[in-house]
Amino acid sequence: MSNHSYTPRGVCARQIDFDLEDGLVRNVRFVGGCDGNLKAIAKLIEGKPADEIIALLEGNTCGPRTTSCADQLTRALREAGA
Repeated sequence: MSNHSYTPRGVCARQIDFDLEDGLVRNVRFVGGCDGNLKAIAKLIEGKPADEIIALLEGNTCGPRTTSCADQLTRALREAGA
């Protein structure tokens, strides 16, 4: 299992921490942002394949922003080699 930390850009969350284990995403934790929504996202994606999460959430926007915390998570996963 490898631990990762990512600093998102252009969103309210200040940090995204997660583990990758054999291509599966585990223990996602957002620091800052919309607490309830981000906890729900973390629960929904727990143990799912990173490529499936990227396909589902990539490009998601938040209000007038061109990105979102979910989209930033996909960038973090790509950066981590998922």
